[in-house]
Amino acid sequence: MAASWRLGCDPQLLRCLLGFGSRRSSELVKGAARWSVGRGASWRWFHSTQWLRADPIKILMPSLSPTMEEGNIVKWLKKEGEAVSAGDALCEIETDKAVVTLDASDDGILARIVVAEGSKNIRLGSLIGLLVEEGEDWKHVEIPKDVGPPPPAAKPSVPPPSPEPQISTPVKKEHAPGKLQFRLSPAARNILEKHALDANQGTATGPRGIFTKEDALKLVQLKQTGKITEPRPTPALPTTPTAPLPPQAAATPSYPRPMIPPVSTPGQPNVEGTFTEIPASNIRRVIAKRLTESKSTIPHAYATTDCDLGAVLKARQNLVKDDIKVSVNDFIIKAAAVTLKQMPSVNASWDGEGAKQLPCIDISVAVATDRGLITPVIKDAAAKGLQEIADSVKALSKKARDGKLLPEEYQGGSFSISNLGMFGIDEFTAVINPPQACILAVGRFRPVLKLTQDEEGNAQLQQRQLITVTMSSDSRVVDDELATRFLESFKANLENPLRLA
Repeated sequence: MAASWRLGCDPQLLRCLLGFGSRRSSELVKGAARWSVGRGASWRWFHSTQWLRADPIKILMPSLSPTMEEGNIVKWLKKEGEAVSAGDALCEIETDKAVVTLDASDDGILARIVVAEGSKNIRLGSLIGLLVEEGEDWKHVEIPKDVGPPPPAAKPSVPPPSPEPQISTPVKKEHAPGKLQFRLSPAARNILEKHALDANQGTATGPRGIFTKEDALKLVQLKQTGKITEPRPTPALPTTPTAPLPPQAAATPSYPRPMIPPVSTPGQPNVEGTFTEIPASNIRRVIAKRLTESKSTIPHAYATTDCDLGAVLKARQNLVKDDIKVSVNDFIIKAAAVTLKQMPSVNASWDGEGAKQLPCIDISVAVATDRGLITPVIKDAAAKGLQEIADSVKALSKKARDGKLLPEEYQGGSFSISNLGMFGIDEFTAVINPPQACILAVGRFRPVLKLTQDEEGNAQLQQRQLITVTMSSDSRVVDDELATRFLESFKANLENPLRLA
């Protein structure tokens, strides 16, 4: 109180401390001195003037992944008026990959939550909250006029149809009222015109009421046997100027088309012909977008081989005796990493202009979650042992299902593996995850009887445990010959676990 009163009575000191250097600010300080007729008046003026109030710190929607375009506010972890320190968790944001915690970068007080929790489709850079420094009046903070809360995502408005240019069209033959109108196949139309027949004299048997060639030939046979007579030509009516038909009537097809069914009403039983719209999460939308881009822009090539898991299963049993628990998928990850180290030209990506060989062997492992498919990355997998790979896969898979993956735990990767063997799938093909060049699709291991020879050369049947793996490769980076050699080396490494040490 005493300090502020002294500042109010000493305008020169107040000017120095606040950094006022302009003529306008000097007049303001002089006015402040004249205003301070008492300690109470000086204190009220010092704290109420807009000239001395600092701007709040803006909290904007950040970019938490390279492909993120918008995010959802899952939950605010701080309340308005609560003190915040740098590094404290402010809120949880759902990105296109996972739910990430946004940390505060400054100390202060959370003055205003602009975007409430549960809000969806918040564009990057949108204002979501405001911070003020400690000691400031957080209750009267105003939202900046230049940055307001993002508008709700509105459905794209359909532009009005542009007027089409009037084109002179030939006058079509009008059907007599009361007669059916058929869709004619090209062959049927030629036959009817050649024999001067009318399709209404027969029956259409084609799909969706199409009058086919066979229907036209039946009419020709009936005409030849005299069972039908030639249609009399209809006298031409005098042409009179008539109003043009409305576009809807002119565009109406001569056969019924299925219309788009209306959306069903929530809370009511579905009516026949309706559907229920399923809202898509950010992750689902990004997956759909990236898969579509991958299949439409990347030339996929596929190569398949069978691998014998007999040695892997024996090695796994021996590790279990030593209380080391690893899965078959851990052996597959290790075998792929070792093979990539042997063939670094496969450990590459396409950057839009050419192939780029990557220095690190980072294996992306596909994990299915309720939100969609996500691929956490096993960093430097070739340098890790089986136990370390197994621990990493378990920890990352749990974080992926809980939506707690950090951006650095699912970004990057040089090679992907997708294993559906636990779901009973024998074999499948996977879509490449750009900008990577390859993805390995792994099926279940299954018993198969194979004809082999014993030490004496006698033929005998033996049961083998085989898995089928299919590699999808970007032909711009990995051609068919390179993909074949990679699968040969991968098969040799997996069937001989000692090579993985």
